[in-house]
Amino acid sequence: MTQIGEVAEPNVLKSIPSPHLPARRHCLDLDDYSRQEIEAVLQNATVMKDVMHREIRKVPALRGKSIVTLFYEPSTRTRVSFEQAGKILSADVINVSSSGSSAEKGESLYNTALTLQSMEADIIIVRHPDSGAPNFLARHLNASIINAGDGSHAHPTQALVDLYTMASHADRLEGLRVAIVGDIQHSRVARSNLWGLTKMGASVVLCAPPTLMPIDFLGGHHSRSNNPFTSVEIETSIERALEGADVVMALRLQKERQDAGNLPSLREYSRLYGLTPKLLEKARTSVIVMHPGPMNEGVEIDPAVAHGPMSVIEEQVANGVAVRMAVLYGLVPATRHRD
Repeated sequence: MTQIGEVAEPNVLKSIPSPHLPARRHCLDLDDYSRQEIEAVLQNATVMKDVMHREIRKVPALRGKSIVTLFYEPSTRTRVSFEQAGKILSADVINVSSSGSSAEKGESLYNTALTLQSMEADIIIVRHPDSGAPNFLARHLNASIINAGDGSHAHPTQALVDLYTMASHADRLEGLRVAIVGDIQHSRVARSNLWGLTKMGASVVLCAPPTLMPIDFLGGHHSRSNNPFTSVEIETSIERALEGADVVMALRLQKERQDAGNLPSLREYSRLYGLTPKLLEKARTSVIVMHPGPMNEGVEIDPAVAHGPMSVIEEQVANGVAVRMAVLYGLVPATRHRD
């Protein structure tokens, strides 16, 4: 992991050696990030945001590097933000999707990735419906791998975006009360946020119907003394979950990943767990409302909340580019052996 100096000249992204933070080769999830590494990404994202506000939004940090986005699932925000991030950093960015590629002819993920590596890809950004797909590639390829979402497992860069957005509205992440409400069982965003928030010292409460709570992920490890999630609160009452919250994050119902019978109906779910202006009165007056997108307005979140004064959802999208620039920049030292 590298850290960045002040923005003053076009070559401002000249890295400053940081002996206590080893160069990172992959970004697979936040479970193996240290608190110091997360802080470095957030600090660097602030500098990247300054770059984005300059008249000429172009810096040479990744000049000569090749980035491939390999998406086997639909995406708008993540894919576009990675593409924009790479281009601002002067990398060559190539987009590949399963639709229209050899994957439609039965080619495996591994063979597709080998093909991309043979074309000298330095960084491969992967979104895949199967949990663990990016980790598999990281074990078998020379390229740096970034997980852009795998099944219900992880979405580390979205969690970093969320942490950065929270930090921009608070003096510190430590001690913040963060309520995450919705389909936690199938949310890779929630799982990566759990790793990030607990490492940064935030107080987390998860709220969902029992059928949408990942007890295997949370409660199954409570017998271990080093389990990082023993302090995480689990609530089925949204009123109690929102009590005194500094941050409320709504999650969409991921119907494409759910089994039949998880919910009686969307109307019943919305009535019990939909985020409304009235419910937000339970939270702090300074509360901010977040959503990783895409939103099902009228289901997990009322339009008046999604577009209201407490919402920072559009800010999350805007921060996505700067944070992903910081993540890409942090992988630069690991790609130098190919120069």
